[in-house]
This record gives sequence, structure tokens and C-alpha cells, in this order.
Amino acid sequence: MRTKKILSRLCAFAFISVLTAACQKTEPTLAKITVLDTDGNRLENAEVRIYGESTTTDPHGAMIIDKTLITNNKGEVIFDFTPDFNVGQAGFAVLTLEVTASDELEGEGLIKIEEEKLNEHTVIMEPM
Repeated sequence: MRTKKILSRLCAFAFISVLTAACQKTEPTLAKITVLDTDGNRLENAEVRIYGESTTTDPHGAMIIDKTLITNNKGEVIFDFTPDFNVGQAGFAVLTLEVTASDELEGEGLIKIEEEKLNEHTVIMEPM
């Protein structure tokens, strides 16, 4: 009788543990890019492209990210990678940034995207 009771409790605990893990809410995985000119002014309407390049020779297993947004009046864009992240995944990505503003300014950089965090990077634009 006591064994059945212990076994029953263990099964209930296992069920609750699986249910809790399945319902675990992930935090957003975001990249916030701020674009500045050489005087430190924020640049509105700059085009920010963020992309990754495959490091594998298998084209079917490669995670390819290539997104473009335009900065707001604060000189910022926020890329949301939450749908691209899988719970349990070890690490996320290091991505390349290319920024252009008018036909006169450009900037570039790299950003490491850590899962379930707000990842921030500032790009200072230089004359072309």
C-alpha cells in the first residue's frame, strides 16, 4: 500500500514537472541598434541590415538571418529574434551589421546575440 502511494506521488510529480517545462515562457531575444553620426547625434531614417552567414557546408542545416529596418526618431531599431530561438539551444548567433544613411554615411559592426536578452550595439557612421 505504501509503495503504491509513493509511486502515485512520483507519477504526479513527473507529470507536473513535464507540464511546467512545456509551459515555460521564454523571454524575448532582441537586438537594439543605435545609430550615431560622428558628432554623437542620433540618426533617423538610417537603414540597418543585420545578417548572418552560414558556417556549415550543409545548405539545408544553415540558419540564415537577413533582416532590414529603418531607424526611428531616436536613431534606433529593434530586431526581434524570439521566433528564431529554440528553447534549449546553446547560444544564438553573431551577426554582421551594415548601416547606410543617405548616400553619404555608412557604418558596420558585429553583434553577438544572446538568447532571451536585450542585446545592444551602437554604430557610429562615417563618411563614404
